[in-house]
Amino acid sequence: MNYPIIEKYFSGLTGEQKQQFDALRDLYTQWNTMINIISRKDIDNLYERHILHSLSIACLIRFTEGTHIMDAGTGGGFPGIPLAIFFPAVTFHLVDSTGKKIKVAQSVTDTLGLKNVTTSHCRIEDEKAVFDFVVSRAVMALPKLTKLVMKNIGKDHRNALPNGVICLKGGDVKNETSSFGKNVIISELKTFFREPYFDTKKLIYIAL
Repeated sequence: MNYPIIEKYFSGLTGEQKQQFDALRDLYTQWNTMINIISRKDIDNLYERHILHSLSIACLIRFTEGTHIMDAGTGGGFPGIPLAIFFPAVTFHLVDSTGKKIKVAQSVTDTLGLKNVTTSHCRIEDEKAVFDFVVSRAVMALPKLTKLVMKNIGKDHRNALPNGVICLKGGDVKNETSSFGKNVIISELKTFFREPYFDTKKLIYIAL
């Protein structure tokens, strides 16, 4: 069993979800020997630093059934794939401009049998579809990211929070968030998780 740190914070996983989370170690370890998706020294920390980190978004919001989400700059599938396992009734569209990375995300999606995930090899600015939220893991500065995805945020709200951007970042984010005023919520991940890795990690939500 590879996922005890997930059950430490998220109870009630189905048998299928447990199997899918368990399979991620072998899948990413295998792909990492061919394509550097995750730092070689970090692959042993896959569940804490990549999967649990991705799932921290579920500590902020529990997406309602039928919500549509774009993962901008997904790389090999983070945070999109862990979130898609956790929210099987929510659809995720994973976008990345690097072909070999999106190939990994598609392969992992296919192997896990995730029916709620699609992928696209394109730049963020070229994606035209509309979503409820855009999620991202420190792909670029927030002012630039929000400018690029403004066109992708729909106007029909179906969740407890208004539609917008949810981004995982580390360190000092004041310069990146100051221009958003009251539209931004910054959550310290150390309030959710006790592992030292999360001491400087933040979850940023921007209503758009």
